[in-house]
Amino acid sequence: MLKIGITGSIASGKSTVSRYFSKKGYPTYIADLAVSELYRDQKVIKKLKKTFKIRGSLNLKSKIKKSLQEDKKNLIKLEKIIHPEVRKKMKLFFKKKKKSKIIVCEIPLLIEKKLMKYFDAILLVGANRKNRLKRYLKKGGKRKIFDILDKKQMKQSKKVKYCDHVIHNNKSLDSLKNNISNIIQRYE
Repeated sequence: MLKIGITGSIASGKSTVSRYFSKKGYPTYIADLAVSELYRDQKVIKKLKKTFKIRGSLNLKSKIKKSLQEDKKNLIKLEKIIHPEVRKKMKLFFKKKKKSKIIVCEIPLLIEKKLMKYFDAILLVGANRKNRLKRYLKKGGKRKIFDILDKKQMKQSKKVKYCDHVIHNNKSLDSLKNNISNIIQRYE
């Protein structure tokens, strides 16, 4: 089984790349979806509420995002709860899909969290900051959150040395798909 890790900065197009792999029939693990699932896990909810001193579970995600804006140190607290759980889910995905020829994992902080050892190939999806910010705001994101998350991530230029493939996603969707197809052909 070949494990391909997809990473990149916020709003670089990682999800678009992952969806393309998925449409081509490759089992795909999305760390951000795993995080969303964790917000429905009672054990995790309890930890989050205690850590961030939140009453009730209504709008938990919004309340945590607000706390991230208020104090950047809260992101570290959040990651200490969420990341170990996401890693467990990823390893479980590997076990479930062990008979697959190729599997794909989209993990925004793959390099920052030193997860390279789990993958045979790492694909970096890159885009300039202007395009990434535009995409993020178009999805309803807030600029302040974008800035916090963008600063937390390693610069794209530094990530390159850990990656086997780099896709620059500043052009058309067709151009992006063509680049992905070229990478897929190398491994089929």
